[in-house]
Amino acid sequence: MTLDTALSTPVLPATGPAVVAHAAGDLRIDELTLAAPAPDEAVVEVHYGGICGSDLHYWLHGAAGESILKAPLVLGHEISGTVVRAAADGTGPVAGTPVAVHPATPGPGAARYPAGRPNLSPGCTYLGSAARFPHKDGAFSRYVNLPARMLRALPGSINLRTAALIEPASVAWHAVARAGEVAGKSALVIGSGPIGALAVAVLKRAGAARITAVDMHQKPLEIATAVGADQVLQAGDAAAIAAVEADVVIESSGNHHGLASAIQGATRGGTVVMVGLLPTGPQPVLISLAITRELELKGSFRFNDEIDDVIAALADGTLHIDPVITHEYPVEQALEAFDVARNSAESGKVLLSFAS
Repeated sequence: MTLDTALSTPVLPATGPAVVAHAAGDLRIDELTLAAPAPDEAVVEVHYGGICGSDLHYWLHGAAGESILKAPLVLGHEISGTVVRAAADGTGPVAGTPVAVHPATPGPGAARYPAGRPNLSPGCTYLGSAARFPHKDGAFSRYVNLPARMLRALPGSINLRTAALIEPASVAWHAVARAGEVAGKSALVIGSGPIGALAVAVLKRAGAARITAVDMHQKPLEIATAVGADQVLQAGDAAAIAAVEADVVIESSGNHHGLASAIQGATRGGTVVMVGLLPTGPQPVLISLAITRELELKGSFRFNDEIDDVIAALADGTLHIDPVITHEYPVEQALEAFDVARNSAESGKVLLSFAS
């Protein structure tokens, strides 16, 4: 990027590298044309992007749940960067502002939803999603045009590398909030991948009395301990999990075995928040146990304004999440980065770096 001194605006390159899923097993680094931004869009130079489970699904399976690739899709919605050209309509951050991104665009549809919960709006779109066609391209590219309303200015105390975790941390914050008041209560987190580990960190900040994290692998348990877990358990230790008798359980494994552990590990009258997205279709559930224990089973999907709470908590130092990041690769090595990210036994959050 160069600076046109006569206009005092950055001169952007005509093209830039982007990480694109073409089909199942077909992930490429394509050189894409940078389109002219709409009046309400800012141009953001992306510094870091976190590889999410949905990105992995599009690469490995050509679909994420019922969102099926019908055309090449630029991946990525967990990003941080710097505004290099502000929106022409004068909205949003000025050039030079470091930002995180809220990747959702709520929208109405045929189904009803609570007005105060736009994450449930049936017409909602998300960066890097094939839920609708034409698909909504993501932000795994050097430069990206984004609606100014998506951008959240960052204080100087938050570095852009940590800021790549703000979107998934907001998912975790929303899940913990769905459980209600957690201060002084015992908590159990099933599945200690990035979302589970971030849930541990949010629970710690919220004052949970004792936090137990569960996973199949040692590496995720080490990360969970680093961000605040008081105890860790192997996923196969059913007796130890049941003995936890947690007031609040966050299920983030995304499989029915984890959901069974969540129900078994909850105390009578406890709350189980399901943030891990299980496969579509019928799933086996220990529903009789949930009934006789009067458990509250709550779904948790994406987030709303919790992103602002996460930014504030990172800024004041009360939310500790850096250990969740385990690897970083330049965009030129995106294929290697995705391969590492798929191995949950050895990695937490894997970042791509875009800015030179």
